[in-house]
Amino acid sequence: MQKPITPPIAPSSRIDALIAEARACTVCAPALPLGPRPVVRASATARLLIVGQAPGTRVHETGIPWNDKSGDRLRDWLGLDRASFYDTSRIAILPIGFCYPGRLPRGGDAPPRPECAPLWQARFSAALPALRLTLLVGSYAQAYYLGKGRLEARVLGYRDFLPARFPLPHPSWRTRAWAARRPWFEAEIIPALREAVTAILSIEGAKK
Repeated sequence: MQKPITPPIAPSSRIDALIAEARACTVCAPALPLGPRPVVRASATARLLIVGQAPGTRVHETGIPWNDKSGDRLRDWLGLDRASFYDTSRIAILPIGFCYPGRLPRGGDAPPRPECAPLWQARFSAALPALRLTLLVGSYAQAYYLGKGRLEARVLGYRDFLPARFPLPHPSWRTRAWAARRPWFEAEIIPALREAVTAILSIEGAKK
């Protein structure tokens, strides 16, 4: 007897199910000071993926990724307004750690929980069939995707990772001093970043 043919799962259904599963995740709950609240955004049509660090307290409170000063700076780097940045049909946002990890004893946010990225990054990447470019924002994202290496060397050598990836520093307040000592970042990296992002997100780029 011939087995019934199972229809393939539509990409939109696959990513929706994955998002629902991720948002219900409690794997790291015992270690999270504010409890689990995974903050992820994605769609099957997203062409640009932003991989950052982990939510801060404001992002945890609002459930909106990059909804803080760092996000304002990142949007400026990309040359995008808030409406374009949060257009899930074109941009997916999947940090290395989906939940707020807490604070370090001496100040600053703790690293992303190590359990998170191995559980979700590869699964989400496989569920993004239209993906063309991944921004690796900060050392944690770069370490996971690229292995060990110096952030500055990777940012300066961004061409080595194109067309699939673009390494960036984390856009925290500390980056202002970092960039001031490295004029090549504003002069070379930001224009190249904006060009790459515009090409990916534009109507003309979508037809390629």
